[in-house]
Amino acid sequence: MVVMEAAAIATRFLNPSPNPNSISNPVLRTVPCRRRQPRLLAVRCVQTPSPSHNPNPARGPPLSCSAVASDQAAPAGIPRHRLARLVDEFRSLPEALDRVKRLLACAASLPAFPEAGRVPANRVMGCTAQVWLSVAVDELGRMRFAADSDSEITKGFCACLVSVLDGALPEEVLELRPEDFGDLNVVGLPVKAHSRINTWHNVLISMQKRTKALIAKREGRPSLDPFPSLVIGADGIEAKGSYAEAQAMFLSPDELKIQELVNVLREKKIGVVAHFYMDPEVQGVLTAAQKLWPHIHISDSLVMADRAVKMAEAGCEYITVLGVDFMSENVRAILDQAGYNKVGVYRMSNELIGCSLADAAASPSYMKFLEAASNSPPSLHVIYINTSLETKAYGHELVPTITCTSSNVVQTILQAFAQVPELNVWYGPDSYMGANIAELFRQMADMTDDEISRIHPEHNRNSIISLLSRLRYYQDGNCIVHDMFGHEVVERIKELYCDAFLTAHFEVPGEMFSLAMEAKQRGMGVVGSTQNILDFIKNRVQEALDRDVDDRLQFVLGTESGMVTSIVAVVRGLLGSRESRAKIKVDIVFPVSSDSVSRTSSVNRSQGLNPDVASDLAKLAVVPGVTAGEGCSINGGCASCPYMKMNSLTSLLRVCQQLPDRDGAIRDYEANRFNTTTPHGKSVADIGCEPILHMRHFQATGKLPEKLIHQILGTSNETTVST
Repeated sequence: MVVMEAAAIATRFLNPSPNPNSISNPVLRTVPCRRRQPRLLAVRCVQTPSPSHNPNPARGPPLSCSAVASDQAAPAGIPRHRLARLVDEFRSLPEALDRVKRLLACAASLPAFPEAGRVPANRVMGCTAQVWLSVAVDELGRMRFAADSDSEITKGFCACLVSVLDGALPEEVLELRPEDFGDLNVVGLPVKAHSRINTWHNVLISMQKRTKALIAKREGRPSLDPFPSLVIGADGIEAKGSYAEAQAMFLSPDELKIQELVNVLREKKIGVVAHFYMDPEVQGVLTAAQKLWPHIHISDSLVMADRAVKMAEAGCEYITVLGVDFMSENVRAILDQAGYNKVGVYRMSNELIGCSLADAAASPSYMKFLEAASNSPPSLHVIYINTSLETKAYGHELVPTITCTSSNVVQTILQAFAQVPELNVWYGPDSYMGANIAELFRQMADMTDDEISRIHPEHNRNSIISLLSRLRYYQDGNCIVHDMFGHEVVERIKELYCDAFLTAHFEVPGEMFSLAMEAKQRGMGVVGSTQNILDFIKNRVQEALDRDVDDRLQFVLGTESGMVTSIVAVVRGLLGSRESRAKIKVDIVFPVSSDSVSRTSSVNRSQGLNPDVASDLAKLAVVPGVTAGEGCSINGGCASCPYMKMNSLTSLLRVCQQLPDRDGAIRDYEANRFNTTTPHGKSVADIGCEPILHMRHFQATGKLPEKLIHQILGTSNETTVST
């Protein structure tokens, strides 16, 4: 029976599921929380004889928990003493079953949590079970904590945290770090096992955040202004802040605009591929139009060309590309490679639609970077997909090249090092991404071999340490949007949103990257591509729906704000997908300054909108668009890409209406078809596409293609190499 009980407890802990008889099933009543003044609670372990048989008398009597209330303030320094004693108690129990029983005993000792406090506002985000936390300051200036959970194991964790921190001074609460609790290893698994670390970490983070807020309020210090946000629920969307209002304006687009666009697309067999970073008006109309015309696709840059080919296969005679110029170039080249030379490809401006990253890769300094690579064989140039076809061609002619995306760059580099001994990898042009990749590998060097093998099966600590000195990245390129997530933004996120889910594109500066990576390690964050971010939000919302209890999820959007249209569409689709009594709210936070936005001009910018939308728009202080400074962060960057915002709905309609272009009126809108040659006389289109095809092979097989390996080693195709 003892063994069966241990297995059942451990299974419940590792794979928690709702108990049909637990408090998690009834609908939680949303009532005001009346904060009581708790007494100083010390949950301490005492050794008590057990009436039951002790299976191992040599270890002494089993431990149990008792709650001892005291009206006396704890002396300074007591929290660390309490924690050390708690750690010693757990260490004294080598058997997993005894440690779990010990935790359950602590859970039983935790005082009852007031029913009025079981509200979403008191929930701790990121825990699989429901966790409620109440924080107050007593008349002596000491912190008072109360907590509860619908999981007995998690409740035990909360009891341990309360036993350590209740009655402590604020500075004592704030000085503790999650790793201080790492030795409280409960079920006999490695200390870094995420399901254990996550609970300690997330509850502690919430305790510390609320402590800071209460102390600031008590001292009369002004609170920081929150970032603007959109709160999405099954019953609608609430915009908080002018910037959020501007983003929300076009989430319910004008039906006349939708029908006008669909009619011309259907009549002229036009497909549309658009990037996530479009203007909200464009995205709103396109998202709605997708339901009426299947050949509209919104994604990151990698998928756009693939979908264009699918549209051509389905009979589309034209493809309109809403993005920057390298995206339309890639679409044109991939269509040509697939045999669809006669399908027209059009961009949305007769002027250059640039990109700071693409420009960096076309600079003389980047060519010098590649020349250095060519002089250091064996070398592989890993180039970000967000670059021009010419750059890819010129780079591939100097150094064997493979393209990558923010979602596959880490695996691409690790696989390259695994396949080619003593390889040198040269990554560019995004300096932040390069630095973040290097930092990620430095963190991997501190992992165990088992942890590393779960990331890539052909690597271990020795191989990761070895590759660190052979990875180089370009030092002078960045995305003007992701550059905004610097020091001041990160500091405010730490202060206001440390307990929220954090998302970050791989292109963000190191501080934001580190913050999101730390959150990722405790199940509260994601670092990757725009699609990775969208999938992460989707999965967390789905998990909340599966729990079927009232909840509020908050996500900090660490990438271009244009993604919000796709996020809203996904979240609203999930919230409306099934009947549920649970009230779930999803808060999307834009880390931009509400004060640093451009004001609406006297020009009537609402022309063409329906009267209700135009009336609402006239009330806004800001509108999304390409105006300099719009959406600017407190760190000087901009949350909206001005190049992407050149892809207006007006431009899309104008291009579509003038197709076919018999008189050359929109010739300057046509995507470039490269008929030029490289310095060695080869076709730019052919050579520029090869790094993309190498990536396609890697994505399909998990291996770098044999042709690329031969190019790296300078061998003929007949040479045998290890793959």
